[in-house]
Amino acid sequence: MRYDVSGSGFGNGGSDSGLGEEWGVRAARSRALAVLRVRGRALGAAILPAAVAVVLYAGEVTGHFTGTGWATARWTVTVLAVLVLLAAAAVALVVARARPAVTPTVELTETAAPDLHRLVRDLADRLDVPAPAAIALTPDCDSWLEDRSHRAHRQAGAAGSPVLVIGSPFLWWMRVAELRAVLAPVVAGTGPAADPDIAAARRFVRGLDAAAVVADGPGLGPLRRLGARGVGRVARLLLRACGTHAAEMERGVAAAGSERAQAVDRETRMVAQEQVGLAYAGWDRLLTRVALPAWRMGRWPSGLDAGVVSALTELSRRDRLAEGYSSRLGERPACDLLEEPGAVDEAASLLAARLFHGGPAEAGPDWAPVEWSRYPEEVVDRKWRADAARLHEVLDRLAAAEAPGAADAAGAPTLTRVLTHLTTAPDGRPAQPPEPERPVPAEDGDDRTSLEDDSVPVEDGDDRTSPEDDSVPAEDEVRNPAADTLAAALSARVAREDAEREARVTAGAAGFSGPDGPWPLCPLVPPRTGRDLLADHVTALVCCAAVDTTGAAPGLDWLDGPALLVDGVRSTDLAPRVLALVEDGDPAPLRAWLATTGVRPEKPVRLL
Repeated sequence: MRYDVSGSGFGNGGSDSGLGEEWGVRAARSRALAVLRVRGRALGAAILPAAVAVVLYAGEVTGHFTGTGWATARWTVTVLAVLVLLAAAAVALVVARARPAVTPTVELTETAAPDLHRLVRDLADRLDVPAPAAIALTPDCDSWLEDRSHRAHRQAGAAGSPVLVIGSPFLWWMRVAELRAVLAPVVAGTGPAADPDIAAARRFVRGLDAAAVVADGPGLGPLRRLGARGVGRVARLLLRACGTHAAEMERGVAAAGSERAQAVDRETRMVAQEQVGLAYAGWDRLLTRVALPAWRMGRWPSGLDAGVVSALTELSRRDRLAEGYSSRLGERPACDLLEEPGAVDEAASLLAARLFHGGPAEAGPDWAPVEWSRYPEEVVDRKWRADAARLHEVLDRLAAAEAPGAADAAGAPTLTRVLTHLTTAPDGRPAQPPEPERPVPAEDGDDRTSLEDDSVPVEDGDDRTSPEDDSVPAEDEVRNPAADTLAAALSARVAREDAEREARVTAGAAGFSGPDGPWPLCPLVPPRTGRDLLADHVTALVCCAAVDTTGAAPGLDWLDGPALLVDGVRSTDLAPRVLALVEDGDPAPLRAWLATTGVRPEKPVRLL
């Protein structure tokens, strides 16, 4: 989520000849004046009935507008003017008092990061712009200036200059020179931020943004909410009128920042921009593959930013395109600019968990930090066993539904049980692996292919297709009905658990909400099909069986998350064998892997 912030993602500034000499700032100022003209026209429309009423009263005094008709017109216009002025005053009051959205950040005081503050001040001096009022970190791969001059946020920064928000992964992955090159165009934005017209236009747009969603806030009665909705409609109307000008204003500001930052670390800028893209890729992979499983298990990794370095180092080892990046690790990292990098990383990691998952603000028994060294035991192993337990519970429910009269429908939590279930269709017939999709020519004048002859018999009334139609495989063909049934039940179970979790988050809104609404603001919910969920759960059960019956152990892969270590080496050939079982009902590849690894599928596994 991107908030309505000052110079979000942009740096801006001026040239040595002054702000007025820069094309970008001139364009930004002209657009800012256009935004202010929209405000002026709205104000003019609000006082227009009052002006007409004044004219009518003046005509009565001078004797020009006399008579019953003019008296009625005066009273009508007067009432209309009063109503319009009251409505305009209410809108102006809400816009002025509405609390603009602010990015959740970890504040970095000068005591906590004296070298970083010194670097930013030196950069501002080189660019000949005011230094930012404060510095803050956010768990995102971006940097921008944020205006916190509103009275609700002034504790975070002075009323004049904006606050510099830096993405925390940058500090751990980038070197000091690269960070300086990335921050140069951002810090340059403090110049236009001091321009009165641009600052006024930004305040007006931020106020409209905040007023547009006032009705969605908690604590409003029916009457106040009705009035807030009216104010929101007016605010959205004004936003539509000035939105294009505001966007062009920010583009001009960004162009000015790039122009002014041209002379700062020109050689390093290209390398730094490459590192921005690489850090974003590593951060996204770390959150979705590594952090999200831990958050779902009630644990939050306390060193996410340090994990980015490990993930990108692993990427550089695997990817030939990134071979040169590992040599950078010998240079001074930007996190050395912090007095206590570990404490800052822990605070940013907790903020990321709250922002992307909705966890509590403080650690507790069900929400505890976890070190990377403990991740395999506290996250990977527990996740596998929880998934295996869920899979067997769903199997128990299906068995009870199919045989309601059975004394005990539950079976032992073994891998053999799952293999048997997925290899057998619901009617008791073995699930057939997919035949070759190319049709075999028919013999003796039969227009059906041999693929049809060897498959399930066609019931009466079914239409036969031509050989030409049979040559195109049906993508929606059900290869393993047992897997579809189990996947549907498993998806429903996971959906219920997610709904229960969201209900708990909503019920604890006092500890799970921020100024911009309930957290998580940016939930990480990767799209997953029922077959994907089933494959993950079967893989988890296989890993539990391998850990319980062989010398295998849970591990952590920095790019792919939980991993199974067999003889100390990550097993990479398990996934296609599980897919063969789930997709095609063919257990042979998985059974061969189990035999080679020494896993005993008939042994019950330990569940969570």
